[in-house]
Amino acid sequence: MDTIVWIIIAVAVVLVVVAVVAAIAARRRRHHLQERFGSEYDRTIEGADRRREAERDLREREARHDELELRPLSEASRQRYSQQWQEMQSGFVDRPQVAVADADRLITDLMRERGYPVDDFDTRSDLVSVDHPDVVENYRTAHGIAVRTVEGRTSTEDLRQAVISYRALFEEMLTDDQSSVN
Repeated sequence: MDTIVWIIIAVAVVLVVVAVVAAIAARRRRHHLQERFGSEYDRTIEGADRRREAERDLREREARHDELELRPLSEASRQRYSQQWQEMQSGFVDRPQVAVADADRLITDLMRERGYPVDDFDTRSDLVSVDHPDVVENYRTAHGIAVRTVEGRTSTEDLRQAVISYRALFEEMLTDDQSSVN
């Protein structure tokens, strides 16, 4: 065989090796995202036009999250939030709309103290999804109900569901330990 044929074969082999390495790397990144985000990975994929776009969004969330300076709660803060949560729940029977607003505020205050940005709900929920992917959908549901409450479009059952949904994230964020903080 002459030299041109060997060069073509060598280039073809290099291209195949590069393609295999790229495929393995992509599979590892996908696996990492699936492990890290769980059900949030599936929700994000379903909501995107293309898998690649959804995975890029998840990687960007991770990168923004990694820039945060998250901190654990002190024991005093943990007790204070627990007490406020109990007070909010006990007031639900008499004033369910107020209880939902209080639950929303408590979650926001808790996030702020932990170091999450709290100005924009979508940013907040995206960043929370990195550490709490299994309950972030509850948070979105509860917040949606809180917004509809302000508009006067909720039933008492909706309000009850909002408090239950908020509680899932509240409990996780309240009991987070140092291992999940940067």
